[in-house]
Amino acid sequence: MLKASNISHNYNGDIALQNINLEIKKGEFICLIGESGSGKTTLLSILSTLLKPKEGTLFYEEEQYSNIKNINKFRKENIGFVFQFHHLINYLTLLENVQLANDLANTKKIDEIFTLLDIQKIKSKYPTQVSGGQRQRAAIARALINEPKIIFADEPTGNLDSKNAQKVFKLFKNLSKKETTIIVATHNKDLAKMADKIYEVKDGQIK
Repeated sequence: MLKASNISHNYNGDIALQNINLEIKKGEFICLIGESGSGKTTLLSILSTLLKPKEGTLFYEEEQYSNIKNINKFRKENIGFVFQFHHLINYLTLLENVQLANDLANTKKIDEIFTLLDIQKIKSKYPTQVSGGQRQRAAIARALINEPKIIFADEPTGNLDSKNAQKVFKLFKNLSKKETTIIVATHNKDLAKMADKIYEVKDGQIK
């Protein structure tokens, strides 16, 4: 589904990634682990089209990323993003935050996602009225509303306690069983064990 071929990247001459080769299949749950500065976030950003590599080629279902004419449309139709900081809008309810990501989503579809994430009963509350774990699950609901084929998550449990972090990773595991491809960058090696495959990024290379 996703292939990175000889990917290299640098920031003002400082090497971030060196000759990365990676193939990810549909429905796989992948974790990229590594210390801060290892290159895992740079790799995740490149795989998710948020950053263009200095060298190398990326393929999505055998099509080169560079041949995709409307990258914003491509992202909206194929990719969901979850970040360490949920980026919810505090003056909107959890439901309104998700609706903002897709004005055409019907109520039944949203209710199904909220029920899946166990936040249906609090959908009318504002982000400041719920826990950190519930806010992060609302952010995941926002990522799911467009039914993406791939979800990229950058340290999605960095601000959560261990219980809520486990819930988020179990959710990712269940989504992968439904053929959604999940790619997560994390420093938490224990949580990463729930993935199908773990790639350690160290000094800009996959070990």
